[in-house]
Amino acid sequence: MSGKQSEKSKMSSVEFVQHALRERVAPPSFGSIKARIRYASRTLGWSANRTKDAWYADPRISISADELREIERKTGLRYAQEELRTNDDLIAHASALLVGHEADFYSAFFAALRSLARPNHRTGTEG
Repeated sequence: MSGKQSEKSKMSSVEFVQHALRERVAPPSFGSIKARIRYASRTLGWSANRTKDAWYADPRISISADELREIERKTGLRYAQEELRTNDDLIAHASALLVGHEADFYSAFFAALRSLARPNHRTGTEG
C-alpha cells in the first residue's frame, strides 16, 4: 500500500466528512466559507451548527453510519468500503493458501476474522 493510500485509510469519519463537505458538497467555487457551510447544510438537511462542526472537524462530534452513507451517496466518495474490500480480498487469499492444511481449524478462524472486519462489529471509536 502506498503512503498516500495508507494515509487515506487512517482518515477518521469526521475528517472524511470534512473533506467531502469542503471539496465535493460545497467546493471553493461556491464562494465564502460561510456561504459554503450554509449551502452544505441545506444540501444535506443538517443544522447549521452540525454542518459547521463537521466543516471544522470538531473532535467532539461523531458521524453516524447514516450520515456517512448520505455523504457517500451525494458525493460519490467512499469511506471504509474500499478498505473492507481489501481486507476481504486479503483474507480470501490467505484462506486459499491454507486449503488442505487443517481446513476445519482455518475455516473457522477466517470466518471469525471476516466477522471482526465487518463495519457493524466496529465500535466507531477509531481515531
